[in-house]
Amino acid sequence: MKRICVYCGSSPGEGNDYITAAEDLADELVKRGLGLVYGGASVGVMGAIANAVMQRGGEVIGIIPDALMRKEIGNDHLTELRVVGSMHERKAAMADCSDGFIALPGGMGTLEEIFEILTWAQLGFHHNPCALLNVNGYYDPLITFLDHAVSQGFLRQEHRDLLQVHNCPATLLDSFADYQAPDVTKWIRRESQL
Repeated sequence: MKRICVYCGSSPGEGNDYITAAEDLADELVKRGLGLVYGGASVGVMGAIANAVMQRGGEVIGIIPDALMRKEIGNDHLTELRVVGSMHERKAAMADCSDGFIALPGGMGTLEEIFEILTWAQLGFHHNPCALLNVNGYYDPLITFLDHAVSQGFLRQEHRDLLQVHNCPATLLDSFADYQAPDVTKWIRRESQL
């Protein structure tokens, strides 16, 4: 592994815990010689993790659509800032240069990004690990929902298991180092025809 993509909010969230978690993850990335790929903003949790990695001497690649340069306040203090034409290009570029995917707390954009990359894993488009860093139980309701989707037959257990959940950055990155992608090429259960 060379680089980890981190999806996270352009807001700092309530209190200091989310910023602290971003800085803790930055510590672990730099200690392990892993670069950061993220959405390119200088604000919120996004800015916190990027700035922390840079301050510790790590590599940071930010990828941001031109339309968000002013809204998300693009961070020009990175190893590399790529400005792309669309959100689709952003997500594809982030995926192309990453060997694993983590969602720190964030809003709809963060959820959309982690679920798209999980769907790509389910379809076999990549074989890299995906995880939630569950800061203070932030993702507990989402985890409950995913387990409910399994119980209702809309999500197979092996696909649910593609999304790891960890509370500690070190444990999460240890699991990435040992990751072996499962064979999840079949995703549709065919019912018998009448």
